[in-house]
Amino acid sequence: MVNSRFAVAIHILSLIATTKDRDQLTSDWIASSVNTNPVVIRRISGMLRKAGILESKPGIAGSILTKAPSQITLLEVYKAVQPQEDLFSLHEKPNPECPVGKKIQSTLDDVFHSVQSAMESKLADQSLQDVLDHLFQ
Repeated sequence: MVNSRFAVAIHILSLIATTKDRDQLTSDWIASSVNTNPVVIRRISGMLRKAGILESKPGIAGSILTKAPSQITLLEVYKAVQPQEDLFSLHEKPNPECPVGKKIQSTLDDVFHSVQSAMESKLADQSLQDVLDHLFQ
């Protein structure tokens, strides 16, 4: 299931991409914009660093993008911060004696896989730059 980490990650990256004063990019400052706890910002920023989207140097405030916003797809961001699990989950153990129950999982599995593939394809076509362009139009 998608949680708010994805939206927060895009928020963090948007701030980093548009803030000129790197010293300002502390987890406290970013947290005030996101309206969350700085620990959440540090955790998500760590995921983005691990995925190679952000870079930081010890003793220097803030992080920087490792590539241009136009080169960072939203799918990259999504995969960096979302657990590698299905978008939708099926309920367990429907009644196999029921005509619906015995086929619901395989039927929904096909539908859910199709929807998740479509979502990932759309995210692959969108970049952080697309978000920035929309934010500042």
